[in-house]
Amino acid sequence: MTLADVKAGQTLEIVDIKDTDVKIKTMRLGIGEGSSIKCIEKISNGPVVIKSRMQELAIGKKLAERIVVKPIE
Repeated sequence: MTLADVKAGQTLEIVDIKDTDVKIKTMRLGIGEGSSIKCIEKISNGPVVIKSRMQELAIGKKLAERIVVKPIE
């Protein structure tokens, strides 16, 4: 499942970021493979708002579609 597929309230782990450019962008945001994040809000056909550590980030839909995540239970 990708970050674009998640629902608000889910806690997730980033599993894979296949695109090198996307990997660089997420590193600049302070997240990467193995990071735990929480989906705060998902705007229909828009960004996914996540919380990582003490910061909230809005990840655009196209970027979110390239980030593979899995739920943490």
